[in-house]
Amino acid sequence: MAAPDPAPAVPGYSPGFKKPPATLRLKRKRPRRSEPQAEPQPCAEAPRVPPAPARRNPFSSLDNAPRGRQPPREPWPEGGPPSAAPFWQFLESAYEDKPSRNAERPEGANVLTLANDLHLPALTPDVPTSPRHEFPADWSIKTRLLFMSSQPFTWAEHLKAQEEAQGFAQHCRAAETNLPQSVQEPKLSTELRCAFQQSLVYWLHPSLPWLQLFPRIGADRKIAGKACPWSQDEALQQALMSEWSVSFTSLYNLLKAKLCPYFYVCTYQFTVLFRAAGLAGSDVITAVISPTTRGLREAMRNEGIEFSLPLVEESRTRKQKNSEVNLEAEAAKSPEVSRSPEDGEEPATSDDDESFSWLEEMGVRDKVKKQDAISIKLQKEKHEVQVDHKPESLALVKGTNTFTLLNFLINCKSLVAVAGPQAGLPPTLLSPIAFRGGTMQTLKARSINAKARVRLAYEDVFSLEVIGPVMPHSLHSLTMLLKAAQRGAFSAVLYTHEPTAVFNTSLDNASTAPNKETICKDLPKCGLHSKTLDQLSQLPTLGKSSIRFLEMKDYAYTWKS
Repeated sequence: MAAPDPAPAVPGYSPGFKKPPATLRLKRKRPRRSEPQAEPQPCAEAPRVPPAPARRNPFSSLDNAPRGRQPPREPWPEGGPPSAAPFWQFLESAYEDKPSRNAERPEGANVLTLANDLHLPALTPDVPTSPRHEFPADWSIKTRLLFMSSQPFTWAEHLKAQEEAQGFAQHCRAAETNLPQSVQEPKLSTELRCAFQQSLVYWLHPSLPWLQLFPRIGADRKIAGKACPWSQDEALQQALMSEWSVSFTSLYNLLKAKLCPYFYVCTYQFTVLFRAAGLAGSDVITAVISPTTRGLREAMRNEGIEFSLPLVEESRTRKQKNSEVNLEAEAAKSPEVSRSPEDGEEPATSDDDESFSWLEEMGVRDKVKKQDAISIKLQKEKHEVQVDHKPESLALVKGTNTFTLLNFLINCKSLVAVAGPQAGLPPTLLSPIAFRGGTMQTLKARSINAKARVRLAYEDVFSLEVIGPVMPHSLHSLTMLLKAAQRGAFSAVLYTHEPTAVFNTSLDNASTAPNKETICKDLPKCGLHSKTLDQLSQLPTLGKSSIRFLEMKDYAYTWKS
């Protein structure tokens, strides 16, 4: 007869390791779930299995409650109602770039927590100390905007067919809408609603409705499994590239004539931003490419394209200045300090011979080869190679070199993927104005009504979500409309396509010449609002970062990047 177990099983707790006989006894005494619970009894010749509660998973944490009992949940943040999921659970972090999940968002939720969480310390020191009447130009592409206000966004809902058509017509005719500082009845303002539709329009090539053509970097998972009949058809690929080349050339010609302010070329590996002369503080056409690789830069050099790496040169200049300051400080302490090769001087050729002197003493000097020219070149380009695929690899092309870049991109075989879901698919062209082969598209916008608990009562908090490739002009146009419709008080969370954030880098040798007015005199024909054009003409100030949070109070802006 087996002796009774000295340590009966504790409900909800997995016992520690035991010797095999003890383990067998425990298994023999385990009850069935259908039997009622009873006190364990000593075993007789015909022992009856004592009932016990259901066994828990021994691989889960020991502090979990037994099955059927759940630990008490944490209270709702900021006292949100338990009947509605908090709004913050359905919104990604403002510092990430993720696709939206429209189907998961409820109509009513707690949005106050989101607004509170967004007031985080700035990631960079470029935060205005006082509110300003205009925010800096942000040349990055936004994938999503979330505006929040205490005033409803009903004026942005259910546009009438006539208002929608009028908005398209205003866009095609580049009509400029100037609203009053405050619109008293936004929902009844046809002018406001038409201007809202106008601000959502953008142009795209190629247009394949079953594929999401932006963003292209890291989009393989989204495109995988979709119909791509051109992937194995060379004739179809050539037809697509031929049409793409026509559209690309059309955009560049419009840009050169200052009838197009800027446009983007989005490949599966990098993005190119072309800007007309007069924008971003430059008196010539500019093109910025990010990210780049040593192979791409070498191919551009071989084609005779002159370019610079502003961030690499800036870092090199900063290090050189710091080195000179340190040398001066050391020289003041000890006048016998000599400069080292790291301070900018080339090492003498004799150093290389001296480094091999010990090999000569051993008699094996002839068996060791000196570094060849290729190795020396790779060493010199070490810092340049290290920045590949990083924001610091941003390449800047200016003036007539942008036309050479155009031809280079049209004939570049590596511009299109040869394998994977994006194989044979031409790059995406994004433009604020119409061009040959371009298709009119609209950003998706919808309003969300939410409840926020403030003290002992619930208050209405309203939000407006805009999804799609939001270009700089659209962001500025929307803020102008919200300024008038929301009575100068709203906040916005901006989700950035990260590879394009570096486009806010300041251009080297930007023009500050007095002929700026002459350069910009033809830009008003490019189809942008005059205030938007003024903003985009300013020298970029955000550096490698972009605006993540924007807030307006009393008709003045503050922002965080």
